Amino acid sequence: MQPRMSKISASGTPVVAVVGPTASGKSDLAIDLAIALGGEVVNADSMALYRGMDVGTAKLPLGERRGVPHHLYDIWDVTQTASVADYQERARRVVDDLRAAGRTPVLVGGSGLYVRAVLDHLEFPGTDPVVRARLESELDDVGSGELHRRLARHDEAAAATIHPSNGRRIVRALEVIEITGGPYTATLPTPRDVYPGVQIGLDLPRPELDARIDLRVEGMWANGLVEEVRRLAGHGLREGVTASRALGYAQVLRHLDGELTESQALEDTQRATRRFARRQDTWFRRDLRIHWLPPTTPDLTAIATALCTPTPGAP
Repeated sequence: MQPRMSKISASGTPVVAVVGPTASGKSDLAIDLAIALGGEVVNADSMALYRGMDVGTAKLPLGERRGVPHHLYDIWDVTQTASVADYQERARRVVDDLRAAGRTPVLVGGSGLYVRAVLDHLEFPGTDPVVRARLESELDDVGSGELHRRLARHDEAAAATIHPSNGRRIVRALEVIEITGGPYTATLPTPRDVYPGVQIGLDLPRPELDARIDLRVEGMWANGLVEEVRRLAGHGLREGVTASRALGYAQVLRHLDGELTESQALEDTQRATRRFARRQDTWFRRDLRIHWLPPTTPDLTAIATALCTPTPGAP
């Protein structure tokens, strides 16, 4: 495969994003690109922002980062509710500092909204703790399906983009609708770049990706996920609205509470992760700016680097 000509303008340090579903190989490519481009890695995985959530988020150990600085890992306590607005402020500050120093920011992660919060013009409505608490209580009482049906009545377009099982996003959408009096879709990002740059998506056939996911989850169990969750449970994991619902962590908590056997928790994590990967793929496929590449090609790094290298005179 021949590298394509980059369309990045030579003016200004570009921002590179490596995106795609879980287990597709994003972390390794991000490090390869950071080394090739003189850059540093910036996390865009919402769960990797949490301290101590290492095994279940496949967070690369320091010894495997090949000397490349990594930013925005381990910044939140597991009791803290995720905030895209907080992440956006932190991430753009890191990106701006790196660009000012002539270093290429390499954004990497599968949390689509977090990626777009950095790259696109996007402002987040505030939050109302009273409204949020009420909606989260309703989520616990009636389930995500009922709240999703309510969302569909208020904002059909938003409901179409949020999976009925994604209670956290449903609650946020309903909160925004109640606070602003307008549709949640009016607050979603539009594809207007904040920075010059390129997005690279890793594209695997579904059966191969599913097999990778199953192996990754088995590896997490072998590497001590149950022990990690047990330790974090002693530091408030159950009280964390976001962290306690993360893939793997929610299932292991149910195992520790006697609701699932360990094998059931593992299998449920595999199934839930495969479903999540499909939703990730659907999200990213809507963005026509992404260059999709197969992660198994032997010259992947060369092709990706060519896409990310500024071309003099490019618009």
